Amino acid sequence: MQDEIYQMNKNILILGAAGQIGSELTQLLRGTYPDRTVVASDLHNSDVLGTPFELLDATDEKAIRQIIEKYQIGEVYLMAAMLSATAEKYPEKAWQLNMQSLLIVLNLAKEKRINKIFWPSSIAVFGSTTPKQNTPQVTITEPNTVYGISKLAGERWCAYYREKYGVDVRSIRYPGLISWKTPPGGGTTDYAIDIFHQALKNGKYECFLTENTKLPMMYMDDAIRATLQLMAADLSGVKICSSYNLAGVSFSPKELANAIQKYISDFCIIYRPDSRQAIADTWPQSIDDVCARQDWNWKAKFDLEHTVLEMIKGIKSLQ
Repeated sequence: MQDEIYQMNKNILILGAAGQIGSELTQLLRGTYPDRTVVASDLHNSDVLGTPFELLDATDEKAIRQIIEKYQIGEVYLMAAMLSATAEKYPEKAWQLNMQSLLIVLNLAKEKRINKIFWPSSIAVFGSTTPKQNTPQVTITEPNTVYGISKLAGERWCAYYREKYGVDVRSIRYPGLISWKTPPGGGTTDYAIDIFHQALKNGKYECFLTENTKLPMMYMDDAIRATLQLMAADLSGVKICSSYNLAGVSFSPKELANAIQKYISDFCIIYRPDSRQAIADTWPQSIDDVCARQDWNWKAKFDLEHTVLEMIKGIKSLQ
């Protein structure tokens, strides 16, 4: 009987739907799967998420179980997490949120209450000992931030549940993500969002990273497309049980500022590195995503120029 319920449930639950990725993911999932109920949930209500919406703590196992039963949920996208810079301020709270929420949904899948999970990892799993250029899929992972440690531990839990219990859990190591639809959060790479808002509003930006700090980045449309593409792939082709490297475009604050100045000629940038510089210094400069390209035909569409154009156009539409 349990196996029959497991096969029938086809609806989708997004935990942490009000965040940078979750809010855009919610809308695209609803558009992609009109025959499935996509339930958005978060600790705080958000008008942009529409309905159905549930106030839900991603660490409340009992409440999550009730929502899964209420809506006949088959897939869970666990987007709730405390990001890099914020997690350094609240390390124990970050660890609890990032780990407890993952173990809850992994165990639900182990029990066959749900049949598929998406959980995002990050380039934060890498550290100062990781090769900086074309960072390979399998390499040294020695993160020294709470966020990175939690993501590395999460990757190992995902691989463990896949190998030991057959849980269908899929993951991407997101680079820094750029979007005009949501404000910057607590991430080290969020300068690449705020810079556009400040350029259009004030004509200047004070950057918390040095001018030549090159980091892997990605326009949000590519990130969401990759997420849905991975989740739609046949399980037999999903060969990485931990988390896939994913590459978009790499650039430094100086390179991004120069690209913006082509469209906002009087824009200026100054550099005042803070504690986030130490975090960025441990991360790769570029990513090798050959496994994603081979296993499920991934390919990024947005380069730096295309990203800049979309960001300026999008933010102007909000003004």
